Amino acid sequence: MQGTGFIDPGPLQLIFGLLGGLALFLYGMGQMADSLKVVAGDRMKSILARLTRNRVTGVLTGAFVTAVIQSSSVTTVLVVGFISAGLMSLTQSVGVILGADIGTTITAQIIAFNIKEYSLLLVAVGFLVMFVAKRETTRHYGTAIMGLGLVFLGMGIMGEAMKPLRTWQPFLDVMTGLENPWLGILVGAVFTALVQSSSATVGIIIVLGSQGLVSLPAGIGLLLGANVGTTVTALLASIGRPREAQRAALIHLIFKVVGVLIWVFLIQQLIWLAVQVSPSHPELSGTARLAAETPRQIANAHTLFNVANTLLFLPLVNVFVWLVRRLLPDRPDDAYRVRIKYLDEGLVKTPAFALDRARLEMLHMGDRVRGMLMDILPVTLGGDREELREFVARDDEVDQLHGEIVTYLGRVSQETLTEGQKDELLKLMEATNDLENIGDIIETNLVSLGHRRLDEGAHVSASTAGVLEEFHLAVSRALDMALVAVSQKNEAAAAEVVDMKTEMNQLADSAHLHEAKRLIAQEPGRLPAYTFEVDVLESLKRVYYFTKRMARAALPSADIRPEKTDRA
Repeated sequence: MQGTGFIDPGPLQLIFGLLGGLALFLYGMGQMADSLKVVAGDRMKSILARLTRNRVTGVLTGAFVTAVIQSSSVTTVLVVGFISAGLMSLTQSVGVILGADIGTTITAQIIAFNIKEYSLLLVAVGFLVMFVAKRETTRHYGTAIMGLGLVFLGMGIMGEAMKPLRTWQPFLDVMTGLENPWLGILVGAVFTALVQSSSATVGIIIVLGSQGLVSLPAGIGLLLGANVGTTVTALLASIGRPREAQRAALIHLIFKVVGVLIWVFLIQQLIWLAVQVSPSHPELSGTARLAAETPRQIANAHTLFNVANTLLFLPLVNVFVWLVRRLLPDRPDDAYRVRIKYLDEGLVKTPAFALDRARLEMLHMGDRVRGMLMDILPVTLGGDREELREFVARDDEVDQLHGEIVTYLGRVSQETLTEGQKDELLKLMEATNDLENIGDIIETNLVSLGHRRLDEGAHVSASTAGVLEEFHLAVSRALDMALVAVSQKNEAAAAEVVDMKTEMNQLADSAHLHEAKRLIAQEPGRLPAYTFEVDVLESLKRVYYFTKRMARAALPSADIRPEKTDRA
């Protein structure tokens, strides 16, 4: 190829090297992040829930969690979940979001070491740990080490492939053009939005810098664009989500855009700061010096940008919260929130967090089923047809929630799970199915019995109603404790529900005895009333059966014993 500096098959080698190196880089980043999220997910979740009571601790917590799980987007999405659950205010979340932006710069600092000569060693060590380790957690650490090795290996391959570009004038002209900060910002934002990882973009900028192919001004322009592009993931995830989720995503975007607009006019100052805090190599010259100094300068510029923005915006948190509430006011009625309240697709690839969201959504579904159970008996015994028909619509909502939760859990099951997470997922699935069964009993059996009462003109005496209400109250209490058992992993509450079997059988026997005595009462229509009352009691006993199943699922497997003679 005349005039380009290439000779065949050089162009193909460059393309294959770039694509292959980029694939290894992105795959390694993904493996490292996924493994760290699995082993650290539960601890990071609890840290976020406890250490975000003020802005400063929120920033520090957000930075630490993001540095560990290697994803500012996951941290932001998790924070939104806490907001929805009422565990964190929008104001508290702002500090965490700012901290997450600082935490994500740790990846760039690691990449800037450019220890590609040790990449294969890291791959080998990681694979060895994965191969010989017996503990699942240790194997995940091995995967993370191997992923880090693949990151540096991919960087090395891309770097070698890019060497011919040092003499290819068209490419050098493009890189020179990127010194226009606005063009650099645009390119960096678009590329980051496409790959959905600012760390990947920064990594590639560092690779270019290590080959002397990108100057510090051009690198910083691309860097500023990457910081804007990273907000796209959260923005897309917030579409159709609750208002607080959209507000959190909007705050993140405003922070990044305002920060970029400030620093684009102070880019020379940012360059100066990055140079001052970075090691220099005056013994080198030309491309060699650029290659030695630029990677660390870019990484430090990335950190300085996000730290400076945090210091600038943190005192103005209330202003930003006020602004986003004005831009996105509360909606009078949000039908979507009727269906799901806590599930977030952005957390599916982080099982520890996703299972937590599913548990909260299951509790949301349980509250609706509990409401149906509390309301149904008076309507079955004495309500009209319009009141009965309302339960059909309420059960439809429960069915929608059930479908959303089990589908969500199905997607989570496709991810890499620990044995504990697999067990938790199965128990959540079972509890959700049990709740749906309870809703169906109410809608199908007890509502139908109410219509039958009206059709037959059956009358329930005050004394019989009192007996049924006593049994109904016990069943409702059992459901309350079962929900506590599953939502809080409370084994004591679960055991109490299971141990209520004796009480339930005694109440059922007492009710049957009462109904038998009432059978001989000299009242018109006594036999239809008797069969109606017995059927109501049997339906409530079935509700307790599924309630007990829920509770037993919250007990350790060793504590679950088959009960062949279980009557209730």
